[in-house]
Amino acid sequence: MLLARRKVRIETERLTLRPPVHSDFREWSDLRNDSADFLIPWEPAWSADHLTRKSFTNRVYWAQRSISGGTAVPLFLIRRHDNALLGAITLDNIRRGPSQSGTLGYWIGKQHTRHGYMRETIEAVVHHAFNQMDLSRIEAACLPENIASRGVLEKSGFKYEGVAQSYLQINGRWRTHVLYSALRHDRRGRTLAGQV
Repeated sequence: MLLARRKVRIETERLTLRPPVHSDFREWSDLRNDSADFLIPWEPAWSADHLTRKSFTNRVYWAQRSISGGTAVPLFLIRRHDNALLGAITLDNIRRGPSQSGTLGYWIGKQHTRHGYMRETIEAVVHHAFNQMDLSRIEAACLPENIASRGVLEKSGFKYEGVAQSYLQINGRWRTHVLYSALRHDRRGRTLAGQV
């Protein structure tokens, strides 16, 4: 049985968040390549074919299957005034049933940092997850020394929950991460997570 294709498109003040398409390849590979020194310390090790068209094609097909299957929502950040690709965000590991939760991961090109784009994106995706997808909890993790990522999560209403030892392999090493979450009905104190 084929699942109906789900359409996901989120509009923010300055951005359109939409799934990747095949024609994004060149801009995506250029942005990733130009930002490699900035991104690699925070990400899982890139495969030898990471920036190839074949790898990107597989990424596009994975995005389509994940959205259709309801297991993930991978989105590219497109700045509306010039249609520039700025980065990506993925709501992944979507769990239904009693959990109703997902995990957030994101990246942005080096030249697009410090303009509030990722905060705008995170807030819109959390709002979509709570209000359109009926999720109850969004989790995120980052390296303890990633001050920029911790700051954007905290400014977006996520709250620190603790530490996970050897949580993910980052740049070829098992690394401890700090854990954050946003809850739809957060009783841990004032938060604006998921509100637009």
